[in-house]
Amino acid sequence: MSKGRDGAGAGGAAAAVLLRYLREQNRPYSAQDAFSNLQREHGLGKAAVVKALEQLAQQGRVREKAYGKQKVYFADQEQLPAASDAELRGLDAQIAALCGQVQALQQSCRQMEAELKDLSSSMTTPEMAKEIKELKRDCESYTEKLERMKSATNHVTPEEKEKVCSERKLYCREWRRRKRMATELLDAILEGYPKSKKQFFEEVGIETDEEHNVVLPAAV
Repeated sequence: MSKGRDGAGAGGAAAAVLLRYLREQNRPYSAQDAFSNLQREHGLGKAAVVKALEQLAQQGRVREKAYGKQKVYFADQEQLPAASDAELRGLDAQIAALCGQVQALQQSCRQMEAELKDLSSSMTTPEMAKEIKELKRDCESYTEKLERMKSATNHVTPEEKEKVCSERKLYCREWRRRKRMATELLDAILEGYPKSKKQFFEEVGIETDEEHNVVLPAAV
């Protein structure tokens, strides 16, 4: 008899703890969540929590709702005291203030994410030191090369450069003129030739600029 009374007392205590907890939190909990939240403070076992929640639901003191294989329990809203107009206005003000805090925190998070992205794409101090060292080495190499070029005695004079450019223009102009003449002559021959242009070129042994990837410079 004593053992039975002790078990009933423990079950009643667990039910009282869970009922008070569900009403204070006023949100749904599964048996596992309730057990995890209350075991340390009240020393409740999982079996006791499950049994107490089922008893409270059977007694109509809490509501039970099934989601697949899992059940959640929450306080019966009809058994909770109705809030006054002043309390509702206070809750609305709290909600508005919390919404403002959430928006401010979200904005702050976006700014920090942007800063983090910039920092992540930036070079680290060791990387920058290495880059500076390599650039200095390149500068020294270019400076040395420039000095060698300045001290050389085989520079091309402006007159020599002008002469080379003039000759190049002359040769390109002549190349263009002769290519046009050859094209016109070949087109005239091909008008009466019974085979294809390719076959004619192969028989005669004509090689084109295109076959050798040679491009005529643009006229200047």
